[in-house]
Amino acid sequence: QVQLVESGGRLVQAGGSLRLSCIVSGLTFSNYAMGWFRQAPGKEREFVTAISSWSGARTNYAESVKGRFTISRDNAKNTVYLEMNSLKPEDTAVYYCAADFGGFAVARQREYDYWGQGTQVTVSS
Repeated sequence: QVQLVESGGRLVQAGGSLRLSCIVSGLTFSNYAMGWFRQAPGKEREFVTAISSWSGARTNYAESVKGRFTISRDNAKNTVYLEMNSLKPEDTAVYYCAADFGGFAVARQREYDYWGQGTQVTVSS
């Protein structure tokens, strides 16, 4: 049974940092590209960042987070991370991780096969 479990979300002040984790089970983790998406209240879910399968040589970032967020993966731990720095109130959202079999690091949500339940990140002003 495939499971993606996010953790690390909490309330932080603007300018602060946070690291999210997503532990994956039930699939061959290294064969999947991994992505992070987020959904703010009243808005559609949007792409944040993604990393390619296996070595994670390719990464992709939304313009709104480029230079502030970093995605990484540890295949030995079946885990993908999202390091968030210089957080802004507009980063407030539920953050989801997702797995894309055979993908590179795409932004399109429809390419992802499995999704986690999400973790809440709230950035106060």
